Order: sequence, then C-alpha cells, then structure tokens
Amino acid sequence: MIDEIRERIGEEVEQLVNELNVLLPQRIEKAVELGDLKENAEYKSALERQQFVQLRLGQLTHRLSELGKIDVDSMPVDRVGFGSRVEIHDMAMDEVSKFTIVAGDFMDLDGEQVSMASPIGRGLMGARKGEEVTIELPMGERRFKVLDLVTLPEQMEMGKK
Repeated sequence: MIDEIRERIGEEVEQLVNELNVLLPQRIEKAVELGDLKENAEYKSALERQQFVQLRLGQLTHRLSELGKIDVDSMPVDRVGFGSRVEIHDMAMDEVSKFTIVAGDFMDLDGEQVSMASPIGRGLMGARKGEEVTIELPMGERRFKVLDLVTLPEQMEMGKK
C-alpha cells in the first residue's frame, strides 16, 4: 500500500512539475502579450494556478517525507491503523461495510477507502477485531462492531508468501 501511495504521489508530482515548468510559463507569456496586466484575467488566472501548483507540490513533498517515516514493523498487528482492511457492522442500520483506512488526501469512497481523519477512521483507530466502538458522526452517535481486520503488517506478510 505504501508503494502504491508513493507511485500515485510521484505521478501527480510529475504532472504538476510539467505544468509548473512548461504549461504555466506558456500561459503567462501569452497573457503578457495581450497587454495591460492590471485587468488581464488570463494573466491573473495563470498566476493563481501557479501558486496553487507550488503549494500542492509542497504538500506532496511533505507527504512523501511522512511516508518515509512509516515503520510497518512497529505497527500493531491486532489493531486498526493506517492501511488496515476493516469490515464493520453498523448496529443501528444493520449494515456491513468493508473498506481500507487511508491517508486523507488519497481517499476513494468508490474504491472502498476511508480517511484516517474522517470520523469513522478516527473512531476505529486502535480498535480490535470483535470490539464494539461508539463513533460521533455528523448525524449523531453510532455503534459499530469490528467484524474483520487485516492490518498493513499482515497484508505485507501475505504478499511475501
């Protein structure tokens, strides 16, 4: 999972660097050719995009640095944490859900992923298989039971076999 995230970040960094170094300078140059920069919407738009791209590159660089600090060997093998695949039972709705706990900026609900920063992600962190947890959601308090849990260290062990 960590390699997958690194790859996704790397792809986005590559696209943003190309935009920052190739596409945006071209847009800015064309906008400058149009004349009066004070009232030039194309110029302002290109500069705003340039600032956004620079900020996003900073965030991604920071995320890569954080990923380098993750020590899978020190992660508990019996508790919900980053990368865990979890199956939970919503006791109020009598529904079962399966998902993977991921970093916030790589959440994909269609891909059955839940952010560690979301209320459900935060509420499940540290829970064990068979444990019931109460989580404060925007619509009120809900109880969930952890039916199944496969932690990131367990997943990596399975991959080695």
